[in-house]
Amino acid sequence: MITVTNLTVAYGDLVAVADVSLRVPPGYVLAVSGPSGAGKSSLLWAIAGAVSAKSGSVEVDGLEIVDRPRAAAHGVVLIPQGNGLARVLTARENLSMPLLAERKLPSDDQDRDEALESIDDIIAKALSDVGLEDSGDHLVEELSGGEQQRVAVARGLAQRGKVILADESTSELDSTNRERVLALLRDEADRGAAVIIATHDPSVAAGADGHALMDEGHLSWERRL
Repeated sequence: MITVTNLTVAYGDLVAVADVSLRVPPGYVLAVSGPSGAGKSSLLWAIAGAVSAKSGSVEVDGLEIVDRPRAAAHGVVLIPQGNGLARVLTARENLSMPLLAERKLPSDDQDRDEALESIDDIIAKALSDVGLEDSGDHLVEELSGGEQQRVAVARGLAQRGKVILADESTSELDSTNRERVLALLRDEADRGAAVIIATHDPSVAAGADGHALMDEGHLSWERRL
């Protein structure tokens, strides 16, 4: 359960999120739409603990999110706008970094090898799910913008978070891959995650369980959960 209560985020005198409250239960997808600069990304980043709130609170399953490490440890996964990939690493290496960071590998060589093999299987499935099973060993800088976006989605899905925050994660995709990614985000909700998608795309919003609008930091409801 994501619970946002009277959340305000400001950068100096600029208020990006203005007294926003919402709840997203596990198993549901919320789309948040609005023009560029409306505050969609700031809302998602605050839920992920990546930016600090001026006032208000964010809770996931009753635990207050105060910073990014605490959010990540509690299963909050952010798929950022602009993908956030390390361009000098391969697609596979980008997926492996958060998985290795969240797991303490055993010291025993055999157990360690088995743990690494399990991570390799997770990565292979995630890349296959986004249609990039043959691109794992390509450097990110060798991939197109749409392929990079799909790698970022695969990295997020591989973490199997309690909360999935997808910031414009379909913006550079053609219709086939947009539908593929939306189906995968729906699958995350079906397994019990709470999913929020920031989007400019009316078709993305139409397919969500609920639809909120943001404008100048204020949130209103087009269709409540």
